[in-house]
Amino acid sequence: MSKKPKKVFVSGCFDLLHSGHIAFLKSASEFGEVYVSVGSDSTITGLKKRPTIYTEVERVYMLEALSCVKQVVIGSGSGFLDFQPELEELRPDVFVVNKDGDSQEKRDLCRRLGIEYRILERIPAQGLPARKTTELRSNFNIPYRIDLAGGWLDQPFVSKYYPGPVLTISLEPDHEFNLRSGMATSTRNKAIKLWGGILPKDDEETAKVLFAYENPPGTVEIAGSQDSIGIVMPNLNYSFYKGKYWPESIETVSDHRVLSNLESLIQLIPLTPRAGDFSVFDEIRVNREGAKRLSKAAQNCFQAIKNKDNKEIGKYIKESLEAQVAMFPRMINQKIINQINKYKDQVYGYKISGAGGGGYLILISDKRIRNSLKIRIRRSKEVQGEKSAFI
Repeated sequence: MSKKPKKVFVSGCFDLLHSGHIAFLKSASEFGEVYVSVGSDSTITGLKKRPTIYTEVERVYMLEALSCVKQVVIGSGSGFLDFQPELEELRPDVFVVNKDGDSQEKRDLCRRLGIEYRILERIPAQGLPARKTTELRSNFNIPYRIDLAGGWLDQPFVSKYYPGPVLTISLEPDHEFNLRSGMATSTRNKAIKLWGGILPKDDEETAKVLFAYENPPGTVEIAGSQDSIGIVMPNLNYSFYKGKYWPESIETVSDHRVLSNLESLIQLIPLTPRAGDFSVFDEIRVNREGAKRLSKAAQNCFQAIKNKDNKEIGKYIKESLEAQVAMFPRMINQKIINQINKYKDQVYGYKISGAGGGGYLILISDKRIRNSLKIRIRRSKEVQGEKSAFI
């Protein structure tokens, strides 16, 4: 009669599943059948102050696909020992951790429950590099950006009629936004190609380098410089355009209270994909009246942001969108209007990213909107240590 295999318990986030995770789980399986408790989305967000790259359902799916794993569950507890209810229910023979996961709390818990506690060295598979999730995340830390108001004024064919600002915020890459979603994804990909995933500096000169790299000589449709500014330069930036591709001046707001207030207001709802033959340049009506209206909305929005006047922030963000649509009517369609109508009575204002769909409805509200995404504004180094409003 064959001996019943031991039960081996493993816990962890297992976000950005990599070869180091696989090597660890394979080593754990040498002690018996591996049962994995993964941290829930809410637990990881609470502990690490950022959302997961993959949802708990996706992480369970990926781990269950591994031949070295017997079963996967989502930890039903909370905090650092979120796996405790599952551990007490399973009563495994062995609890396996790597050196990074070792803690006195885990040792004491296993001692109380009579479970063998094993610590494994972090040894990669033969011929493969050692991997850590934190190191992998650092390779993908190129920001995204949102233009809050004034978008299109970074194009000379608009600002030549009337000068004005574009307000951009640089976003921590907590979410993976789709291409053509209005979050400067194409410019971001250029930055990754140029620098490999880590910005060399976060100043205007670096933004100019990225802008030039994305728009080499001979480029027909020049990508607006608000994209490179929004990606490279942290905080909130007020870039003033006057008939040229690069702004005449850039004013940066790094006040933690102002940025935290913005974080608390901005919420994203995905929009449906846009048509494959879409062109935002069809039927455009760019003129002085439209450019002036857009400029004034952005200037008023900037003042409201600095004053932390939430109703006025929402009002002028909405007015900026309306000014854009008046000149570029194909920016919105009936599907987008239907989405706006679901939320417009619940919020101070709204705009869209991704003209014609495929991006996000950006809502401005101090009340949490169901199923919305929150964002974090990337701070400059002098304010990075201050507390974020992101929850």
